[in-house]
Amino acid sequence: LSKGFRSDEDEPNQRPIEETTVGIYVRKPDCNSKPDDIVVVIEGQVVLRQLDNFPLAVAIMFGLIYALNLNYPLDLKYTFEVFEKILMELEGTTLSKKAQVLKN
Repeated sequence: LSKGFRSDEDEPNQRPIEETTVGIYVRKPDCNSKPDDIVVVIEGQVVLRQLDNFPLAVAIMFGLIYALNLNYPLDLKYTFEVFEKILMELEGTTLSKKAQVLKN
């Protein structure tokens, strides 16, 4: 793994990554600088790193979820539904009641 996302036990970023079901991590030296690294994490493993930007990371994450036929994490089910059906306009004809309220 790249610097900042090593597998060392004392690495401060490793534990949150291992506990992540699906996510994107952005490593920056400080809040005003460009990212050093943008990675996609699936089931506690960094699957892609050194991505160019956050929107690309989101699109790749959704592509991996579809390609690997993964379920959305239960605690983020509606967030992913809004991304999928409203923002990305995929299968947008059927929305849950919560997503429909947000869309309206």
